Amino acid sequence: MNVIIFGPPGAGKGTQALKIVKKFDLFQVSTGDLLREQVKNKTDIGKAIENIISKGDFATDDIVNELIKNIVFNPKKKNKLIFDGYPRSLSQAKNLEKLMQKSNQKIDYIFFLNVMRDTIIERIEKRKIIEKRADDNLDTILKRYETYMETTQPVLNFYSKNPNFYEIDGDKEMNEISAKIEQILTV
Repeated sequence: MNVIIFGPPGAGKGTQALKIVKKFDLFQVSTGDLLREQVKNKTDIGKAIENIISKGDFATDDIVNELIKNIVFNPKKKNKLIFDGYPRSLSQAKNLEKLMQKSNQKIDYIFFLNVMRDTIIERIEKRKIIEKRADDNLDTILKRYETYMETTQPVLNFYSKNPNFYEIDGDKEMNEISAKIEQILTV
């Protein structure tokens, strides 16, 4: 089973993805984690990423697509992937579709966590205290939220026509969201 879970920064994608990973024995593919790993390891890509995200922008599709390609073609992870926060743009969605076809895989479920701006701000303020992430400052959060909403609309349009697309009310409590997702996955 391959799953996409997407929504704005702070929507709870990572939290939900981890629960799904544990319950269904999948591999979490978090573009945020992949990007942070490159930054932490001070790779050339990491330096470029750090410069981009410090301005509140997203890493380029080329950077993200290359990191994703390595995971999709990993035989140990075939048909056991949950994409957390990817795809974020229409070109990423089309890239993922091509990668899945080339690797004889498909996306079985697509979840969109639809969350209001105020809920995002509240969650990220809490996350900032707990996780102390450098990218969790209010100005950066708001810029990322606005950028996300603009760039993701075409992705929503692209996927929402699929019978395996589910829009989830992301303003609900985390456990309610988890229960809804698990209910869909076990049908």
